[in-house]
Amino acid sequence: MPRPLPTLLVAVGLSTVILSSHQLAAAQPGAGGQIVVDAAKVGQPISKYIYGQFTEHLGHCIYDGIWAEMLEDRKFFYTVGAKDSPWKALAAAQSVSTTRDWPYAGWPAPEIALSEDGQARGIVQGGLALQKGKRYTSRIVLGGAPQAGPVRVSLVWGEGAQGRQTIDIGDLSRVYRRTGLAFLAGGDTNNGRLEIASTGRGSFCVGTVSLMPADNVEGMRADTLALLKQLDAPVYRWPGGNFVSGYQWTDGIGPRDGRPPRKNPAWKGIEHNDYGLDEFLAFCRLLKTEPYIAVNSGLGDAKSAADEVQYANGAADTPMGKLRAQNGHPQPYGVKFWSIGNEMYGDWQLGHMPLDRYVEKHNQFAGAMRKIDPSIVLIAVGSVGKWSETMLSRCAGQMDLMSEHFYCGAQKDLLAHVRQIPDNVRRIAEAHRRYRREIPALSGKEIRVALDEWNYWYGPDVFGEIGTRMHLQDALGIAAGLNEFARQSDLYAMANYAQTVNVIGCIKVSKTSAALETTGLTLVLYRRHFGTLPVATAAPNPLDAQAAWSADRKRLTLAVVNPSLQAASVPLTLQGAKLRGTGKRWQIAGADPMAYNDPDQPAKVSIEEAPVENFQGTLTMAPCSVTLWSLDAE
Repeated sequence: MPRPLPTLLVAVGLSTVILSSHQLAAAQPGAGGQIVVDAAKVGQPISKYIYGQFTEHLGHCIYDGIWAEMLEDRKFFYTVGAKDSPWKALAAAQSVSTTRDWPYAGWPAPEIALSEDGQARGIVQGGLALQKGKRYTSRIVLGGAPQAGPVRVSLVWGEGAQGRQTIDIGDLSRVYRRTGLAFLAGGDTNNGRLEIASTGRGSFCVGTVSLMPADNVEGMRADTLALLKQLDAPVYRWPGGNFVSGYQWTDGIGPRDGRPPRKNPAWKGIEHNDYGLDEFLAFCRLLKTEPYIAVNSGLGDAKSAADEVQYANGAADTPMGKLRAQNGHPQPYGVKFWSIGNEMYGDWQLGHMPLDRYVEKHNQFAGAMRKIDPSIVLIAVGSVGKWSETMLSRCAGQMDLMSEHFYCGAQKDLLAHVRQIPDNVRRIAEAHRRYRREIPALSGKEIRVALDEWNYWYGPDVFGEIGTRMHLQDALGIAAGLNEFARQSDLYAMANYAQTVNVIGCIKVSKTSAALETTGLTLVLYRRHFGTLPVATAAPNPLDAQAAWSADRKRLTLAVVNPSLQAASVPLTLQGAKLRGTGKRWQIAGADPMAYNDPDQPAKVSIEEAPVENFQGTLTMAPCSVTLWSLDAE
C-alpha cells in the first residue's frame, strides 16, 4: 500500500499553519487586479508522478515513433502484393506466393519462385527515408534450395549501380538462417527501397527482415530518446489504453524475430510484437524512469496477469522468473505500479461487462497479482460517477490508487479552450473528495487519483492514426492543468500525459527527425523549474497563476498562464516570504494561438530564458503565454 503524504507544518512567527490542498485550491478567486501569493500557506507536496507519460501500441507512438524499425510488416502478416502489404513483387507477381508449409515466427512466409531464364525475382519495399552518409543495420532470415543462392539484398537510394549497395547471401538450405547486414547510404531520398532478389534456381523463403539506423539505442530511435530525456518523465504507463484489453503479453517476449505478428486488437494496422515487456523495461532503464504496466482485464484472465507480475518481479527460480532469465534478464525488474485494465466502463472496450461482474473480476485480479508480489501498487479502473463510486465501495481493499481519464476538444474562444483542462482536473478532484466523505468503505483509507490519460484531442491525423498536432493554445491549457494539479496536490498521486509520441503527443516524429511539440515544451518547463511545495495563490481573470516553493525553500517559483491575445502587467503581492530580487524567467509565447512545431521545419514555438535582476514586484506576461519565474528567497 502506498504511504499517504504527511500534512505539512509551516512555522510562521509564533503560530503554525496547517493547510490542506483543498483549502489551497479554495483560495483561487480573482485577486482584484493583482497576483497574491501567501508563501506561508503551504499545501501537501506535489507528487513528481504528475509529470508522467503514457505510451500505447497505437498509430505511430511505438512503431515509427519510439522504435527504430524502418520496415513495415517485416514479418509478412499481409500477403506480398495485397492491398494492405507494403511489399511488392520485383518481377512477375505470380512468382511470389505464401507458403504455410515453411512458416516463420508462427506465420506463413513469402516464397519466391525463381525464373529458369535467370531473370531477377524477389520482393521490394519502397518509401524508405535514407540519408547520405548514414549507416543502417539490417538482418534477414532466409531459407531455400541451395541452387537459389546467392540472394542479393540491396539498399537503393538512386539510379543505376551507383545508387545502391548490394550484399550477396549464399549457402541457402531448408533450415532458416539469420544473416546480419550493414549498409551505408550514398544519397538522400524519401523513396528508398530494400530489394531482396535472386537470379538462381528453385525458390527461397524470407522468414523476416529488419532495417534500422545504425545509431539506434537498443532498438530505439536515438533522436526520439534524446527528446524523451529532456521530458524527464518520472513514470511511463504501457501498453495501453484500449490496446491492452486484447493484448497477450507473452506474444511480446523471447527472441524478437520469432515473435508472431498480430492484428492490432483495438486500432488500425498490425502489432509486430517487436516491442514487448522487456523492451519497455529497457526503455525505462535508458530514460531512468519508473515503469507502470497495465494488465489485460478485458479478454485476459487473472492467471495471465499474475504470470506477468511474476515474469517482471519474480525470482529466477520461479516459473516465470526462469523464463525471464532464459530471455536474458536474470534479475527481477521490480515493477511497482500495475493497473488492472483500462476503461472497462466503456462499451468500446474489448471484454466490456456489466459493472457488478467487473467488480468481481477486478478483485480476482488483485488477489492473484498480490499473491505473487504483495508490494505492488495496484491502480483500479475509475470513471467519475456510478462506476468510480461502486468500485470504491466494493474494491477499496483491493486497490491503492484509482485511474481517471479525460480528453478535451477544441473551443473557438482561447480562454474557454485553455480552461477545459484545469476545470476537468478540479472536477475529478472534487468528486473524489466527496467520495471520501460519503463512501463508508473509504473510512481510514487514502485512495488517491492516477489521472493516467489526459490531454487535448482534436484536429486532422497528420502523424498517422490520431496523430494530431498540438498548438500553442494547448500548451497554455496543459500549463493551467499543471497549476491545478498543484492546487489539488492532496488528491493526485500521478498523472500521465497521453500519448507522448505522435499520437496526440508532446513529441512529433517524422521518418528522419523529431521535435518537441508546444505541449512538450510546457512539460519540460514545469518538470525542470516548477517547485514542489504549493502555496496559496490568487490571480485576476483571465490569468491562471500558481506559486510553489522549491524543496529546499531557497526559491519561490511562480507560473502564470495568460490565455489572452493582450499582454498583461500585474503587481505581485507577496506574503510570508522575502525575495532577493534576483532569479530567472522562462516564457513560452507567440502571436498565434494555433502555432505548432513540426519535426521537419524550424521551431515556431520555443522556451525563452532570461535573468531576473532587481525584481520590483511587477509581473509582465506576453500575449498567449506561459511564464515561469524562479525567484531567489532570503
